[in-house]
Amino acid sequence: MERLEEFRLYYVQTIAPELQRLERKRLRLVGLLLMSVLVFGGLIAFQFYVNIWVIFLLLMIPHVFYTGYLLRQLQRFRQRFKPNVIEPLLDFIDNGPNFDTNYPLAYYPREGMTKKLFQDSGIFSTPAPYYTAEDKIAGKIGEIEFELCELDVRENSPVRADLDEVFKGVFLHAFFKAQVSGQVRVWPRSRRQFLTKAIKDFTFTGGKNADHEIMNPSFRQLFMVYATPNTVVHAILPETIQEAIVRYHTRIGRDLYFSFQNKDFFVGITQPKDLLEPYIFRSNQSFDLILEFMRDITLILQIVQEFDQKI
Repeated sequence: MERLEEFRLYYVQTIAPELQRLERKRLRLVGLLLMSVLVFGGLIAFQFYVNIWVIFLLLMIPHVFYTGYLLRQLQRFRQRFKPNVIEPLLDFIDNGPNFDTNYPLAYYPREGMTKKLFQDSGIFSTPAPYYTAEDKIAGKIGEIEFELCELDVRENSPVRADLDEVFKGVFLHAFFKAQVSGQVRVWPRSRRQFLTKAIKDFTFTGGKNADHEIMNPSFRQLFMVYATPNTVVHAILPETIQEAIVRYHTRIGRDLYFSFQNKDFFVGITQPKDLLEPYIFRSNQSFDLILEFMRDITLILQIVQEFDQKI
C-alpha cells in the first residue's frame, strides 16, 4: 500500500489513542459481564443450599435486568467502534492525491446501497430476499463520484430449506464523467456455474461473449467478458486497466465483479467477513487489523482512480 510509513505514523498519533480508549471500555464491560456470570453461579449455589424459591427469584430479577443492560452496552460498543475508527481513516485517505478537498469522504454507518441499484447493476440475477447494506462511504475521485458499502445478499436455496449466499463483500457504484457506449459485464470465470442466470439474462437483452476482444491472457484466464453489440470493449477495458485488475486480483485473491452501463460503473469485491468488526473477548489494539481494512478500502478506490485516468 502506498503511503504505508505515513500511515504508520498517523496510526500511532491518531488511531491508536482512540483504540486505547475503546479497549478500556471493552475491558470494563467484559469484566462486569464475567462478574455477572459469577454472581449468577453464586445465586444457583445459594438456591441449592437454602432451597427457597421466593428469595432466589427476588434476587434473580434485578440480576437479569443488569445482565441485559450489560449486553445492550456491548452491542452499543460494537455499533460505535466502526465510526470511531473509520472516520479518522477517511480523513487520512482524503489527504491523498486525486481526492477532491471540496468533496470530502463521508461515512454513513447505518446506510447502504439500495437493493434496486444492486439489482440494476446486472452482475447478479436474484430477488435477494435477504439483503443487508451498511457502512456507506461516499466521495469523489478526480471527476468520478462514487458510493460504496458492505453488502450481504442471499437467496432461497433450491435444494435446502436455507439461504444461499449470492454476494458478501464491498460493492461500489460510481458515475463516469462521460457516457459509456454500450454495456459490459465482467464476471470471475471460477464462479461461472453460479452465474448462469445472470449470464442468460444479459444475453437475452443482446449481450454476447467478448473474450476475444481481451488481449491480456491472464485477464482472459481469470474473467469472462460479455458486451452488448457495437460496444467498443477495449475503450472501456484498455490493456492498462486489464493489467491493473489482474494485479489487484493477484494481491487480494478474492473474486472481482464489474458492470458498465451508460454512466454507471459497478464493482464488487468479495469479503467473507465483516470489515473492521470489533472483537469482544480479545483486544482490538492491532495495527494489522486496521491496516487490513485500510487496504480493502484503498484497493477499491485505486480501481476507481484507474478508470478516472483512462476513461
